[in-house]
This record gives sequence, C-alpha cells and structure tokens, in this order.
Amino acid sequence: MSYLADVGTLARKDLLLELRSRDTLPAMLLFVVSTLVVFSFALPADASDAAAYGLLWVAIVFTAILGLTRAFAAERDQRVLDGLVLAPCDRSAIWLGKGIAVLAFLALAEVVALPAFALFFEPVSWELVAAVVLADGGLAAVGTLLAAMAAASRARELLLPLLFLPLAIPIVVGGVGASIADDPGRYLGFLVLYDLIFAILSWASFEYVVTE
Repeated sequence: MSYLADVGTLARKDLLLELRSRDTLPAMLLFVVSTLVVFSFALPADASDAAAYGLLWVAIVFTAILGLTRAFAAERDQRVLDGLVLAPCDRSAIWLGKGIAVLAFLALAEVVALPAFALFFEPVSWELVAAVVLADGGLAAVGTLLAAMAAASRARELLLPLLFLPLAIPIVVGGVGASIADDPGRYLGFLVLYDLIFAILSWASFEYVVTE
C-alpha cells in the first residue's frame, strides 16, 4: 500500500502542477488540432482511408513527444530530480507516477483529437478508440523512461525524439492496422503485447536509468 500511495502522490503532484501552470496540455491540444486541420487541407479528396489514419497516428506520436519533452521539466528546472531519487521510496514509483500523469495528458489530448478527426476525415470506430487507448499505454510507458534518460542531457530536445521514434514505430503500425484491417483483433493483440513487454522492461530498468 505504501508503494501505491507513493505512486498516487507523485502522479497527483504532476497533475496539480499542470492545472496551475498549464504549460503542457494546451500546447498538446493546439498541436494535434492544428496538425489535423493542416492535413485536412493537404490531403486530396480521393485519398485512401489508410492515408487519413496514418496521418492521425503521426499526429498522435508527435503530440506525445511534445508532452514527453516537458515530462521532467519541473524536476529539471527546480533541481528536485535528485531529491526524488534519494527519497525513501521505490524508484520505480517515480516512473509509474510520472507515466500515469503522461497517460492522463495523452488521453485528454485525444478526447479532442478524435472528434476533430471525425469532423475532418472519417467516423471514429470502436477499433480506432481501442487502438488509441492501448497505444497511449505504450507511449506513456516507453516515453517516460526515455524522457528520464534525456532529462540529464543538454541536447534533450534532440535526444528524446531520436530514442523515442524508433520504439514508437510498432505502435503506429499496430494502430493503423487496427484502424483499417479486416481483422483488427490481431493488431490490438499486438498492441497489448507491446504494452506488457515495454511496461515491464521500463518498470524494471527505471532505477538503473535514474541512478546513472
């Protein structure tokens, strides 16, 4: 119970900071909506459904990068990351609490993005919603770990996308496949497997990442 209390405290801290500062979420919302608006004018009228869904997933991934770039900004700017590492709690709780906050930001961004996609492109199906929910878990799990790694670097704005994008490609493949394939269950299962594997790896390795 102490572990869960630590996770809840850390996640609540990030959510309260965002409510007060409004640094991350408005930027994510503006970016994803602006991207979809631009794509709606750039995409030809006779473009395939796959192109529209592909553009949506590209927008989701880059919106996640925008949020992850700010994930450890407060700790880095105020120099409290070392204090969190030295606190008498399991260091993986830092990853889980931060990941929950990132997941909340992604979910709120997509509450706006999916209706915008339905307005400009295609109706939103249950397969797309399921794929987005599963993808959010993977993006938050992997992205939080990589954001912690990049936070200590001077070139963090460059390093994070370089590390994150290769690992996000399977999510895009699974998301597009679940959106347009005749058998979406196979791709949804792939996203579930991705989430499980990378959540476990990120949870287990976070202590070593922040120690180094």
